[in-house]
Amino acid sequence: MANISTYPIGNPSADDLLPGTQKFTASNGKKENLTRNFSISSIASLINTGFVGGYTVYTALLTQAGAAAPVATVLQNTTGGTIAWTRNSTGRYIATISGKTYTANKTAIFLTSGSTGATDGAFLKVEDSGNTTIQAFYNYDTATNTAIDGVVTGSAIEIRIYN
Repeated sequence: MANISTYPIGNPSADDLLPGTQKFTASNGKKENLTRNFSISSIASLINTGFVGGYTVYTALLTQAGAAAPVATVLQNTTGGTIAWTRNSTGRYIATISGKTYTANKTAIFLTSGSTGATDGAFLKVEDSGNTTIQAFYNYDTATNTAIDGVVTGSAIEIRIYN
């Protein structure tokens, strides 16, 4: 048997393989525990989505200018869906997901204001329209309590959809 402590330490990539044992269960029809190779990316995916209490995630940086829809620089999307951003009205932006739904009472949203200058606040809500849209409201004018466009630069948003 090889002495594992003599192997050099490396940095894994997503397509590297790890040996492991696939456990017998009645549902998968295997007759014995099988030694298999598992990719780093499949293990990472399992960690993110395969456990009770696990979640899928959409993380992006949003920038919005003028009367345009926000532009998302997607950092990670494991939701299985595609999220499109639109501008509904001044300071009001919609994240519509296709190929997946936002699960009622199991969707958590985290938002930062980014480099907006003078910021009064931002908040989000999940709409009831088939659990496919999230509305983002940005309110920056404390004197008039109204939303304005063109002040969101690099606002980080994370949408977690729990199992």
